[in-house]
Amino acid sequence: MAGIGGRFQQETKYERGRMPRGGLDWGAKPAAWKTFPAAKLIPLPEPVRAGGPPVWDVVQARRSVRRFGETAMPLADLGQLLWATQGTTRLFRGFSFRAAPSAGALYPLETYLAVHAVDGLEAGLYHYAPAGHALESLRPGDVREPVARAALDQEFTAGANVVFIWTAVFGRSTWKYRERGYRYVYLDAGHIGHAAALAAVGLGYGSCQIAALYDDEVNALVGADGKEESVVYMTAIGRPD
Repeated sequence: MAGIGGRFQQETKYERGRMPRGGLDWGAKPAAWKTFPAAKLIPLPEPVRAGGPPVWDVVQARRSVRRFGETAMPLADLGQLLWATQGTTRLFRGFSFRAAPSAGALYPLETYLAVHAVDGLEAGLYHYAPAGHALESLRPGDVREPVARAALDQEFTAGANVVFIWTAVFGRSTWKYRERGYRYVYLDAGHIGHAAALAAVGLGYGSCQIAALYDDEVNALVGADGKEESVVYMTAIGRPD
């Protein structure tokens, strides 16, 4: 396999007898999530934790949707989507476990939201705070145009109710798994993206997962430096037209 992708695959292999050695530096462990102390905090409605449509029906109905209607999304539905992707589902001995699986329960991904049309929520850019199931307001105002441009000029994103933007704080995974941790970051992104797609169907919405994007433009939008933290995935969600 030629090129940097092939080298990455080869150089992050685990091989019997050549496993990484050494203990973990607990004093250097990165924080479990980002916080924005100066941001306005917006509590989300308590998520529904039982019932809902049968899982096989949801799997059968999932499709990529790129045409959305104009009906605004209720705030409770946005909260449910966030809980289903990165929300806390269990607390155990000081650890917070979330809806989507993560290697080592390290949860390297951060969730940002470009909100276009959600009832009771001003349009703008937000960050999800999983610990308190709340939103942190980062940038008020219409961000449809910059989001669409950053998403490789895919204009359908501007018609969605909300666009999820996931960044990775790589150090959370590499702190424990070293170079192998980069693999796990992308696996985590896939778990979360699929959870979002199924949760959207369960609530009557459609979604489209987006990996074709201008990395540095998305990073600039959410304030990621592109090195320690960088965008890895996006998902547009809205009511199908």
